[in-house]
Amino acid sequence: MKNAIEVKNLVKKYDKFKLGEINLEIPSGYIIGLIGENGAGKTTFMKSILNIIKKDQGSVKIFGEEAKEDDSKRNEIGVVLDNSFFPELLTAKDINSVMKSIYSKWDETLFQKYIKDFDLPYDKTIKTLSKGMRKKLEIATALSHHPKLLILDEPTSGLDPVVRNEVLEIFLGFIKDEEHTVLLSTHITSDLEHIADKIVFIDEGKIVLDKDRDELLEEYGILKCSIEEFSKIEQDDIIRYKKNKYGYEILIHNKNKLMKKYSSFVIDKITLEELMVLMIKGEK
Repeated sequence: MKNAIEVKNLVKKYDKFKLGEINLEIPSGYIIGLIGENGAGKTTFMKSILNIIKKDQGSVKIFGEEAKEDDSKRNEIGVVLDNSFFPELLTAKDINSVMKSIYSKWDETLFQKYIKDFDLPYDKTIKTLSKGMRKKLEIATALSHHPKLLILDEPTSGLDPVVRNEVLEIFLGFIKDEEHTVLLSTHITSDLEHIADKIVFIDEGKIVLDKDRDELLEEYGILKCSIEEFSKIEQDDIIRYKKNKYGYEILIHNKNKLMKKYSSFVIDKITLEELMVLMIKGEK
């Protein structure tokens, strides 16, 4: 299987933060969900891939070629970055005119279809639009030059559940031919439980998990026990734990094996949100 993105030994340093070293392969035809708390490095990682910020170390290949600053891959990448878009005095009509001069594959008919499907005004300035409408306009723009790769930072924030579901269905349709790829960062982890093929978890600038979604949700679980029972759980079986007024919640791996080992305890399925909270806030 071909890779859409290959990242090797990527490092970006700031005064009080370091991203890396990051090594990651993103295969074509996949939706990759990028999770982590604010400040973990997700946006820095995406901007490094896009050459918006300069790397201190490492390499990024997109479709097998080194990513360069000359925008040679511009036509093949659709981008939505959180809180970063066009000047607020532009309209959707203006954006259509601008994009035609930037992208050789810009599809005016497709753009106008998205504008209609998303119920967006064509002649109103961006500053008059709600956050949700702006986000829909960004997504429509990212999709309308027929990219092979979508890099999306919080693309569904501010959207109501009905429109969010509509957008997620568009992303699923986008990858159906296995030639298109989506790298999607979001705090709405329930979205990723529905559409992501792989989950990449970044914490404090490092990748702490890189697994297939189904494998991750099947293998990990939450073991619940009382304060008195906690001492019965072997330390090697505990990834992270959190104490509350009723007892302990323990993040475990090899869920099916441990269900037999600790048959008298409750071991629940885990959500991505619960996994993220326990990995970040839990004790070891």
